[in-house]
Amino acid sequence: MARWIPFLSVCSGLLAAGAMGTTACAADWPQWLGPNRDSVWPETGITRTLPKKDAAIKWRTPIAGGYAGPAVARGRVYVTDYVRTAGEAFNNPGRRARLQGNERVLCLSAETGEILWKHEYHCPYEISYPAGPRATPTVDGDRVYTLGAEGHLFCFDAQTGRVLWSKQLRDEYKTRTPIWGFSAHPLVDGDTLFCVVGGKGSVAVAFNKYTGQERWRALSAREPGYCAPALITAGGRKQLLIWHVESLNSLDPKTGKLFWSVPLRPSYGMSIIPPLRYGDYLFASGIGPVAVLLRLDPNKPAVRELWRGKPKTALYSATCAPIINDGVIYGATCRRGSLVAARLETGERLWETFQPTTGSRRASYGTVFIVKNQDRFFLFSETGDLILAKLTPEKYEELDRLHVLEPTGEAFGRSVVWSHPAFANKCMFARNDKEIVCVSLAAD
Repeated sequence: MARWIPFLSVCSGLLAAGAMGTTACAADWPQWLGPNRDSVWPETGITRTLPKKDAAIKWRTPIAGGYAGPAVARGRVYVTDYVRTAGEAFNNPGRRARLQGNERVLCLSAETGEILWKHEYHCPYEISYPAGPRATPTVDGDRVYTLGAEGHLFCFDAQTGRVLWSKQLRDEYKTRTPIWGFSAHPLVDGDTLFCVVGGKGSVAVAFNKYTGQERWRALSAREPGYCAPALITAGGRKQLLIWHVESLNSLDPKTGKLFWSVPLRPSYGMSIIPPLRYGDYLFASGIGPVAVLLRLDPNKPAVRELWRGKPKTALYSATCAPIINDGVIYGATCRRGSLVAARLETGERLWETFQPTTGSRRASYGTVFIVKNQDRFFLFSETGDLILAKLTPEKYEELDRLHVLEPTGEAFGRSVVWSHPAFANKCMFARNDKEIVCVSLAAD
């Protein structure tokens, strides 16, 4: 067990995007993995080379610990952190640390980094890797939703920070916090907020996004896992995808009724990265090795299994989301820690490299966050480097690199940054356990 680690907020892909309920302008990054949760940055006017460090940094603002990435909407940045007041913080994948402290929700000016408002609440931790919250805030119009590591769910007025409603999911649904904390980024669609919770019959829960009133609950599993809910439209129906530790499931988002289920059991209960939709295909992977390619039925909510991964095929993501481009999957594979390219239709591996993950060597859970912008990719490495690269079936081609943040986290004896950045307003917003930074990427 000591060889494996979750993480989680990063998760960390996806991932299977349908029409999102978030309302924001094209320059915003209002939730995990961007406007459509597909790791695509749609802005134009972005630099073709990375600027020098002194010229690139617009601002730095001190914050405390956490894995949760920032969200950016309407000129504001939303991020969560944890201020520890007592207890020993240690990283042991098989043991929970017990801490006292406060979780915080911070709202900053995207232009200056000034803190505009904050909400702070007492939150004892009993989790492994206890740096702070995992889930990226979800901004939906004039509301922002946050989920803390121990299950504190909030709906805030995005402008003022006033609490509109809140819930303690762990207590209300009589479940135990997963060993690596509540990590599934809340998802808004229409007037509904979807969350992964846990407990009997309540792995997936739908809430009225305006009031917090429960609309339905569904699914049971020995553990809920860490995978964010995702939406697709296929077979003539909108489908809500929930991957818990035993199976990948499709539900009717209106009622919670089960459409289909495929057994998919990652090691250590680490269902983390939601499935990737690509045309009629659906790809899901995790530690195990566990990977499956499904074909979506065009006429009804159903799937057919095409292949399952083998030790030397596909890739197996844990801490960060892969991306599919022109029929090729690119992502970090957790046990080797390398960036891998694999053909979607067969799972055949095309190449691998450690250059954008750990640098030069194999390391468990080597991590790199991948975002596409037009014809190239921005990669944010666990070393704190922003990388501009081309990813093709033939090779990995690094074009430029800029060191942005010091890796303040720890994993398996090495220093890491394990937080997905946001790309908005022609900038990158990234955080570690000490600060959040804004990097200008506007073309000259």
